[in-house]
Amino acid sequence: MADVPSDPPARYVYLAGPDGFTPAGLYWHQQVLIPAVLAAGLQPLSPWDASDDDFAEVAARPEGPDRRLAYRNLDFLTGDANAALIDRSSGVLAVLDGPDVDSGTAAEIGYATKAGLAVVGLRTDSRRTGDNEGVIVNLQVEYFIRRSGGSIHTHLEAAVGELATLVGA
Repeated sequence: MADVPSDPPARYVYLAGPDGFTPAGLYWHQQVLIPAVLAAGLQPLSPWDASDDDFAEVAARPEGPDRRLAYRNLDFLTGDANAALIDRSSGVLAVLDGPDVDSGTAAEIGYATKAGLAVVGLRTDSRRTGDNEGVIVNLQVEYFIRRSGGSIHTHLEAAVGELATLVGA
């Protein structure tokens, strides 16, 4: 019997960024970003796939120590789940838009870089945000992206293409 070629292993990539904090951002994440990642032969792992039901339930509680504790516990579980997604990934696509890089995104970039993952940045925002004219975004964020072997792009297709190359898709 002839050997049947197997499908190449899925190249999971974590999608870091603040996209899910606004309806417009979440729409772009789901309708533009994820399809572009899939079209490049990558398998997206998105922190925005989780349900917001738990956060809505906590938000509906009366203010006070019980609600703060519930948020603290839920925040820890959310951070742990996002770290687990990064741990399953071969690389990270980081959305760097905004007046400054989202602090959670910056933390995820650092975490992924320390784990030896390739990180590629995407900045479509035309506002200047670098520490000086030598960088596009915060110099430390840019350093970790470049140290991982990645770079920062202003077009989605270029960013996804570079990430696909870096993770061997």
